[in-house]
Amino acid sequence: MEELVRIIAKALVDHPDDVAVRTIEKDRLVVYELTVHPDDVGKVIGKQGRIAKSLRTVVTSAAVKMDKRVTVDIIS
Repeated sequence: MEELVRIIAKALVDHPDDVAVRTIEKDRLVVYELTVHPDDVGKVIGKQGRIAKSLRTVVTSAAVKMDKRVTVDIIS
C-alpha cells in the first residue's frame, strides 16, 4: 500500500526524488504520511483538495482486504 501511495505521488509532482512515504500503524488504523517537495504540495493537494481526496479514495478502496482503516496525511 505504501508503494501505491509513492507511485501515485511521483506521477503528480515535478520533483519525484523528494517523495517520501512513512507508515504509522496503530491498533486498527494505518496512517501513510506523504512528504513532497515544498513546490509540489499544491499539485498533490489539487484545487479544493480534489486530488488529495481522490488519492485517499484509491488507497481506502485498495485497503478493503486489509480489514483496517487507512488514511493518507500530506505533510507540508
